[in-house]
Amino acid sequence: MELPTPEDLRERRTELDLTQSELADRADVSQPLIARIEGGDVDPRLSTLRRVVNALQQAEGRLLRASDLMHSPVASVQPDESVHETTRLMAERGYSQLPVVRDDRPEGLITTSAVRERSDTEESVGDLPVATVMDEGISTVEPDATIDTVDAKLDHDDAVLVVEGGGVVGIITEADIARHIS
Repeated sequence: MELPTPEDLRERRTELDLTQSELADRADVSQPLIARIEGGDVDPRLSTLRRVVNALQQAEGRLLRASDLMHSPVASVQPDESVHETTRLMAERGYSQLPVVRDDRPEGLITTSAVRERSDTEESVGDLPVATVMDEGISTVEPDATIDTVDAKLDHDDAVLVVEGGGVVGIITEADIARHIS
């Protein structure tokens, strides 16, 4: 993944005929920060860089939506499946987390870190059903949610499920947003 350079950002801004102040207003940051980023004087936080890139994309008329970022179809597990089978599936596919879904409705998220934590206190964690190890809360968005909405939810959750008509149609992680930032 390649992040935009200060020169890339300055070039995109000038091509759009935006002043630093206009870009700062659109990105909800200060004009001096835009100047320092473009000058290479500061290495912005990823969340700040996202807001700047998002503002540029909005000005270009190509604001990213959840449907642009999501992976589909979604690999998921049932709450009554065993933790052992779930971790095997996660290892095979290279996933660190999987949504827990029943009847196409999200119920939670199982992560390798949750399994590790539980195995520290319990020997036979692999024999347990996923429902006893999963995190019950998982954020959801509609396919037309903006990248800012998704990003805000990822500040608190490991993944965001994209839901349409009550059913899961996609999943978004921090890595998906990072891939689209440049």
